[in-house]
Amino acid sequence: MLPLVLAGLLLAAAPVDSTVVLNLEPSPEFPRHSEGAFATLADGRILFVYTRFTGGAEDHSSADLVGMESADGGQTWGPPRVVVANEGRSNVMSVSLLRLAGSGRLALFYLLKNSFQDCQPYLRYSSDEGATWSEPRRCGRAPGYFVLNNDRVIQLRSGRLVMPLGYHRSRGEEPDSWTSFDGRAIALWLLSDDEGASWREARTWWALPVVTGTGMQEPGVVELDDGSLLTVARTDQGRQWECRSTDGGETWTAPVAGPLQSPVAPATLKTFPGTATLLAVYCDHSGAFPFPAGKRTPLVAALSDDRGTTWHSARAIETDPDGWYCYTAMHFVGEHVLLAYCAGDSQVGGLNRLRIRRVGLGWLYGAGD
Repeated sequence: MLPLVLAGLLLAAAPVDSTVVLNLEPSPEFPRHSEGAFATLADGRILFVYTRFTGGAEDHSSADLVGMESADGGQTWGPPRVVVANEGRSNVMSVSLLRLAGSGRLALFYLLKNSFQDCQPYLRYSSDEGATWSEPRRCGRAPGYFVLNNDRVIQLRSGRLVMPLGYHRSRGEEPDSWTSFDGRAIALWLLSDDEGASWREARTWWALPVVTGTGMQEPGVVELDDGSLLTVARTDQGRQWECRSTDGGETWTAPVAGPLQSPVAPATLKTFPGTATLLAVYCDHSGAFPFPAGKRTPLVAALSDDRGTTWHSARAIETDPDGWYCYTAMHFVGEHVLLAYCAGDSQVGGLNRLRIRRVGLGWLYGAGD
């Protein structure tokens, strides 16, 4: 649990709530509003940047990165504006935002997608709180298709940036055909010790050591209270699989099946600020909540006080059996956490509606039940 004084403050003072504050619905002009990330600006406003599709709703349809702001802790949001117009032959998507500890600049990470054989992570900086952004800088050096999920890049207490990637090899020569794309991902990590000016690969990478159709897809990473790192990746094995590092991401343990039981859907993990407690948001197929086989529902929050070894206090965020919940961004704001995620269904399409929910931290601990 949280430290007693902090826990007492949260449970006594925080509103016990879990409230949808925004739904971005698909339209003929913008057929898909998709995954994003948050950052707090110097004056307290919150910036949220997400992917807005313009040329269809498929992963390779054209799209821009669009931003909007909140001046009241995420309760209401201003109008969207284009942050990065599409500069890929397919699109730009999958945003991470970081406030860099050294320079204080904002860092905007995203994927630039050209084909089924060419998808690369890029980085831009802002020195004026997101009003303008630098020219794009490619992060990796190797050619190929690299998946960087939204809200995934982290900065360690040491200052090092860690970028978890899923690498998909090519099966053929046709760059615009699914037949050239191998869905079995290899997990690897890029590291930077100069705020993204240069990058190198970690010394280890891992494939899933079982017969699989997914491999280690869409990995995420979190720094734990003892300085070690935990990576989780979605798989088709009924669980998130894990790797751990004790040397700042240079080397990683072999992947093992973790305790989070889920379909082929990513999990997002972050640490409550100033504590050792982890918060995970994921699709729970453990049986603790009813679930339809193979679907990305229900969406659940759970807590861990032992560095992800076990999880407790599971709370259902979304339970619609027709829902499709995934690609969660997480941002702590005072006594609340903002969650932004795809919240589609069979009527609008699984990935086409974007939802922002404002959750009281007390609610996560069951206060008021």
